[in-house]
Amino acid sequence: MNWKKTGKALLFPHIAVMIILIPIATALLVYSMVFIGTDSPIAIASYVLAAYTLTIWCFKIPHIIRFIKTFKKENKYARRWFNDERLRINISLHGSLVWNTVYSVFQLWLGIYHHTFWFYSLAGYYISLAVMRFFLVRHVTKYKPGEKIRSELIKYRACGWIFLVMNLALSLMIFFMVYWNRTFIHHEITAIAMAAYTFTSLTMAIVNVIKYRKYNSPIYSASKVISFAAACVSMLTLESTMLTTFGDGTMEPLARKIMLGASGGVISVFIIAMAIYMIVQSTKKLKNLKFEEHVNGKQ
Repeated sequence: MNWKKTGKALLFPHIAVMIILIPIATALLVYSMVFIGTDSPIAIASYVLAAYTLTIWCFKIPHIIRFIKTFKKENKYARRWFNDERLRINISLHGSLVWNTVYSVFQLWLGIYHHTFWFYSLAGYYISLAVMRFFLVRHVTKYKPGEKIRSELIKYRACGWIFLVMNLALSLMIFFMVYWNRTFIHHEITAIAMAAYTFTSLTMAIVNVIKYRKYNSPIYSASKVISFAAACVSMLTLESTMLTTFGDGTMEPLARKIMLGASGGVISVFIIAMAIYMIVQSTKKLKNLKFEEHVNGKQ
């Protein structure tokens, strides 16, 4: 028996085998954790299979990196995607608008179906975000960043005013969480998945807020501020979910209300501060533009 060949086949299987192993290992792992516990032979086998799948994909990372580099150089669509920043940003904005709209309609339907102001307030919040995204998408579809700086500043300031109004919807959400103890109960795995998604969204939102400042485009900056605001509200909902899902009954209801109230208050104040900053900065820059146009008109 050729042990070297066998070991190579185990550590570097065909890519089709590696792809097939991902859903199989994931399904077995979830089934073991949810239904049969950690001590059964099936659970042990699922852990071994999951570890093996992760290991062979780690060994494949150098090949994947080389493939991506080659693909970026040789494929014309990939070259355009990685070289055209405006294209990437526009697609990102359109995707965010579609997702935001679908999610807000879903929350509105839940409000109508369950007859609860909790989902109505969520729908109001996300509809406000969708309205802002819509006006930003309309602008970036027609103009390049910085081409119509006055129009960008006006829309940037309008987003600030909308943030102030939508803070009312956020206040309603906090009220339902704290006063009426409105919470979510999910399975542990669902809660963990929500946490992973929420923290990823928040991290990407923070990175993009800083990253997109270099374009000196109020439209791009506003779009990333919207994503950041949405991530903050997701953090608040996640906190409520975690306290309910993983609570062991030792935390007093008053303590939980204080935690949620404090977190919600911080997020609400932060969004108000962010909105005021957007309004003040855009108004100041618009006045400077008007002054420069007035001076240049006299010359």
